[in-house]
Amino acid sequence: MRAGFSSDGYIIDQDQFSAYRYRGMPSSVNGCGWVAAYDLLRAQGKDVPFETVHREMNALFPLQIPGPTPVRKLMRYLRRHGKYRLTYGRAASLRAAGQAPAGILRYWEGDTPHFVPFLRLADGRYRFLNVNDGQEDIVRTMEDFFEKHCVRPLVRVVTPAD
Repeated sequence: MRAGFSSDGYIIDQDQFSAYRYRGMPSSVNGCGWVAAYDLLRAQGKDVPFETVHREMNALFPLQIPGPTPVRKLMRYLRRHGKYRLTYGRAASLRAAGQAPAGILRYWEGDTPHFVPFLRLADGRYRFLNVNDGQEDIVRTMEDFFEKHCVRPLVRVVTPAD
């Protein structure tokens, strides 16, 4: 297994990608946007190498000014690969995420905005990837994840619209 990847090929630890600069900084600091895009595309069976996702998403920022990935830029990138829906608000995002086979949550992990990809498992729980240190690849119900991680009302979810 390569560092930063799960045994089934998802990126679960962006800390392992410091050699990949994104928006003028190491991806270990602010790469959760491109990491989440890669994982969602993979979950949908779209064979796009992680290096390509990184390069193409980084190209969306001609000025390499450090900062988090805006949701609109993530959506612009994902829509090159298919149809995606963006849902706003805690309650609506919980409903949308709970009906999706896979997606990306945008929420605040403490004082930091964060993108976390998720995959629905056969038992109805979800696998969350690249959450934070010590929780790189965890399984929870969507409700439990929201209760423990999405404590601020500023939550959005990206889900496939196909």
